Amino acid sequence: MRGDVTVYSAALVVPMTAPPILRGAVAVADGRILHVGERRWVIDSLEQQDVPYLEHYWDGALLPGLVNAHSHLQYTGMAEVGSRRYTGFDDWADAFTVVYEEPHDWRADALRGADELIRSGVTAVADIVTDREASDVLHVAGLRGIAFWEVMNWETAEWNARGREQVIADLERIPATPGAGLSPHAPYSLDTVPLLDMPDIVRQRGQRLHIHLGESAFEEESPDAEGGETHRAWHFVGVQSFRALRSLGFGTGATEFVDRLGVLGPDCHVAHGVYMTAKDRALLRARGTSVALCPRSNEVIGLAPPPVAAYLREGSAIAVGTDSLSSSPSLDLMSDVAALYRIAREQGYARADLHERLLSAATLGGAHALGLDVGPERIGHLAVGALADLAFFDVAVGRVDDALAELVEAGAGRVAATVIGGTTRWSAPSWTGRRAVAEAAS
Repeated sequence: MRGDVTVYSAALVVPMTAPPILRGAVAVADGRILHVGERRWVIDSLEQQDVPYLEHYWDGALLPGLVNAHSHLQYTGMAEVGSRRYTGFDDWADAFTVVYEEPHDWRADALRGADELIRSGVTAVADIVTDREASDVLHVAGLRGIAFWEVMNWETAEWNARGREQVIADLERIPATPGAGLSPHAPYSLDTVPLLDMPDIVRQRGQRLHIHLGESAFEEESPDAEGGETHRAWHFVGVQSFRALRSLGFGTGATEFVDRLGVLGPDCHVAHGVYMTAKDRALLRARGTSVALCPRSNEVIGLAPPPVAAYLREGSAIAVGTDSLSSSPSLDLMSDVAALYRIAREQGYARADLHERLLSAATLGGAHALGLDVGPERIGHLAVGALADLAFFDVAVGRVDDALAELVEAGAGRVAATVIGGTTRWSAPSWTGRRAVAEAAS
């Protein structure tokens, strides 16, 4: 507490791991949180210890920095693809491929995407990187999170000959700060052997996995040609790939397939999770695997909505992602939160906890998905010792329930400032500068 202390106070502080606090405050020093509580208590604690401080008051809501649990920042320059609507995954993939093959400055596009995230209150992201030029963007942009090197289209022979070494070399090019991992693209785009190897590659290094799962209807469990027995016995036949499994008449879904290969676990989170049966969702819970829901991307592509209500009722670990501008109209995570709210209500979720659970998914849930909710570099909640990543929202604060509802249902475009490690990285014109305590709102 010897360094400069800044007190960020607000009409409402939402810690995520404690009840919301009216007229609350967060004291920050050296990039970490010192105190969280009612404003008067936080200030009294500092004054009793004769600690000098400056206060910054906001007449709105203060949340932990948002965590975008699934994005492809390098596709920020492909917004023309995401601005249209498609009839399904193949239709979208055809349009994506045409634009992807045009010349792009992937690094510049990714940096622009990172800036858009910060402007929308995001302080950490799971960024899927496909081209080397974009591999250091999280490091350069000063965002938290993990850059996941995406791996796809490897068949077993080529993988054994050169693929494994090439992927390891690509992974090692990613800066260790803030973090690196591997993203085997999807069960249908890789042979079995690469899918078996990649978990070992990252786990030997203490890193993490991220995979697209349940995004395509092709991945969903289907009836067996042989009446069910082959469904249970497929793993004894040594199939070369998930596509080969299906061509042999097995009805096994992609979630069970990757689980048999050891992909799932608490160090892995999956993206989309749309075409998931109750058995699939239970398998994710059993393995401690979170799912990043990206509802607006699913809608653009022409997919079914994710089973949000089921995930919530069953107690699944969920997070929120925007995906990229190649499949979504914006990188504003709160737009996806609002979409999840609408979908959950349409699916019959009527419990009163929906606003709080979706806010938690966009903060603490995202941090948990990336393994960043615990330990010395923890984020996603406002608690003593956590990194001081904050997002301020321009919402009316009267009753707590009403303010939370406004954040969830209409929080898009309402960010007033984003703070990462105690440093203001972006602020709207309405945002005021630091003020001495004597000038701050009481």
